[in-house]
Amino acid sequence: MILKKLTLLNYRNIAAAELAFSPKINCFVGHNGEGKTNVLDAIHFLSLTKSAASSIDSMNVRHGEELMMVQGIYDLNGTEEEISIGVKLHQKKHVKRNKKEYKRIAEHIGLLPLIIASPNDAIIINGGSDERRRLMDIVISQYDPEYLTALSTYNKALQQRNALLKAEEEPQPDILSLFEEMMAENGERIYQKRNAFIEEFIPVFQHFYRLISEDNETVALHYTSHCQRGPLLDIIQRDRAKDRIMGYSLHGIHKDELEMTLDGYPIKREGSQGQNKTYMLALKLAQFDFLKRTGSKTTPLLLLDDIFDKLDSQRVEQIVNIVSSDAFGQIFITDTNREHLDKILARSQGDYRIFHVEGGNIND
Repeated sequence: MILKKLTLLNYRNIAAAELAFSPKINCFVGHNGEGKTNVLDAIHFLSLTKSAASSIDSMNVRHGEELMMVQGIYDLNGTEEEISIGVKLHQKKHVKRNKKEYKRIAEHIGLLPLIIASPNDAIIINGGSDERRRLMDIVISQYDPEYLTALSTYNKALQQRNALLKAEEEPQPDILSLFEEMMAENGERIYQKRNAFIEEFIPVFQHFYRLISEDNETVALHYTSHCQRGPLLDIIQRDRAKDRIMGYSLHGIHKDELEMTLDGYPIKREGSQGQNKTYMLALKLAQFDFLKRTGSKTTPLLLLDDIFDKLDSQRVEQIVNIVSSDAFGQIFITDTNREHLDKILARSQGDYRIFHVEGGNIND
């Protein structure tokens, strides 16, 4: 898959831009806060219909404006596709494919697979378990539409059950049971898909970590879920009285955890900044490899936003070697340091373009 052209109107600090891209490497150079990341975020928006930085669509509308629009022209396995997304303040979002609006936005997810690596990924290691579940959800939902449906149904049932648990009046047992059954049915389906994904994902992740670190450390992932204790419906209903006291659901796949270790210890506690960044980048490259082999059967876009900071020169060199290989397709890179980009371009055998970003203006 190739993003041939990107058109932006009032996207964050970018008033207007029309960019034509190289099919291989595209570099955005500029100081922090000038708008480099916003270009990558707009590409992310076109793939997943949301910003990587904010779940609130109106936050992407340029200050002082009423609407924003992003449009991409893609070469998808030899077929040209036009995707456009418009957001007007206080109105619903419009997502169109070849000028025809989707009935359900979820139908678009997976058409344009994408992986983004950025400094914000540190929260996956340092944040709560919901961040690590989201890491699984973002990849699986891009190649398995049934997963996204099951996850949406589960979350709605969970919200309804929690509302009943918080209510002053004692909830009717049969209504609670209805939502519990919905949670259990969809939760077990989600667990099976997450578990299958992680089993296949772990060796790929470890492979990329070894490449970047030159085998200096050992990393692992361990997936834990209440589903591993037995039938999920039994587990949810067993503590109904305790849930009622707490006012929310203590058990279910919304409590799943993905434990991340470095040399047998939690990386959250033991990892240096460089090791954490290596860990996250290995996760992202493994996600890329996984999506490339599944889903829409096309090579995903790879977005690398300011990834070289806090890494020693040896690890930067290894990353350059990896992403410059034929295994990767179209890549978008931002950095404040032109030297890193020059190293990548020096090793690249293909086409490339360099864009300079200043104050929301983009020039090549």
